[in-house]
Amino acid sequence: MIMRVLIVASYNKKRFAPFIQEQAAALQREGCEIDWFGVTGKGISGYISAFPALMRKIAEYKPDVIHAHYGLSGLLANLQRRTPVVTTYHGSDINNKIPRTFSKLSMMLSQWNIFVSAATMKIAHPHRCFSLLPCGVDLNDLQLTDKQQAREQMCLSPDAKYILFAGAFDNQVKNAPLAKVAVAELTHNDAYALSENTNVHLIELKGYNRDEVTLLMCAADALLLTSKTEGSPQVVKEAMACGCPVVSVDVGDVKERTEGIKGCFVAHSRQPQDLALLLGQALAFNGKTDGRSRIISGGLDNKHVAHCVREIYNKIVK
Repeated sequence: MIMRVLIVASYNKKRFAPFIQEQAAALQREGCEIDWFGVTGKGISGYISAFPALMRKIAEYKPDVIHAHYGLSGLLANLQRRTPVVTTYHGSDINNKIPRTFSKLSMMLSQWNIFVSAATMKIAHPHRCFSLLPCGVDLNDLQLTDKQQAREQMCLSPDAKYILFAGAFDNQVKNAPLAKVAVAELTHNDAYALSENTNVHLIELKGYNRDEVTLLMCAADALLLTSKTEGSPQVVKEAMACGCPVVSVDVGDVKERTEGIKGCFVAHSRQPQDLALLLGQALAFNGKTDGRSRIISGGLDNKHVAHCVREIYNKIVK
């Protein structure tokens, strides 16, 4: 049976988040028909003002189920009570106090709630109808690109060391100042045993398309994540799929995802010296990690995750 699914999510950047689009595409391969409703308002008043347009969309499309992403979208979708709603909470809607209030209302009203990490689920403390299910990643052959080949395609030096910052520098949650201080500590302190005249570059992960991001992850010596809060950061799972070493603060589910993988490191503190030490080890690793195998064995590919989501749809529609 074809399941008609309406995705409700923010459209304030004139696009849906790539991980939501990729999950939707995987759901289509699972036999779901997908349509979209993008919310362009901000804050609770902006979302509630979208309700009439949402009702028109529901009347036109007649979905079997609505899948909302983030708590405010879940609350908006649940203002109607005829079509069952599944809401996925991605982290920022639970980790921060004000959005959490609206997410709590969404949790009470939704037919099913999905949490992407155990940490956010613990904070949310749901009482009924919920699953722990991180968003998956698409696996493709581009992720297998050799480091030097990827550097050629991205016009990077074959000899320099490249560290990817896990986001945009102007995103305050991503905590770029900590990353910059850690890299400066690495490059200016002889204790980290970098070869003389080694050029180290910190690359802001902003302004690239999906293929370019994949090639950067294949080309880089490490991914650095210093976020203040996270749920289940997609960038870490995507780096794992490319075999890129990861250095991260202990945030979200990063420790759980990377535990035991050689070339992946989680700092015991947020001190720049600790991060610099781990970055030095990641640069010395100089190879592909076994992160891709962990993605597969952990069921974190989009094919498996979409199958689990489809089972949730089946359950609540019945």
